Amino acid sequence: MFMTTGGLNRSHTIQGILTATTHTMLRSEKPDQFELFDELFDEAKQKLMTQAQKNGADGLIDVRFNTEVVRMNVAPKFLVVHAYGTAVKFPK
Repeated sequence: MFMTTGGLNRSHTIQGILTATTHTMLRSEKPDQFELFDELFDEAKQKLMTQAQKNGADGLIDVRFNTEVVRMNVAPKFLVVHAYGTAVKFPK
C-alpha cells in the first residue's frame, strides 16, 4: 500500500475517491497548541489507508490535506484536518 501527493505514470484503475476528517478540541488553558495538527495528519492518513485497504486498492494518489481552525462563540476552538485522495488498483 502506498500514498502519494502526486499522480501515477503507470496503468491503473480508479477505485474511487476517499475522504477522512479528524479533529480535536483545544483546551481553554492552552488555546494555541497547534502542534496537535501533527497527530491529526497522522490520524487522517491512517484513516485513508484503512479505507483504501477495505476497498481492495493498491494505493492512493493525488492525496490532499486541508487544515482548519474552527472558532465558535461559546465553545473552544477546534483543529480540523480534512484529507482526500484517489484509490487505485493495478491490473494483474
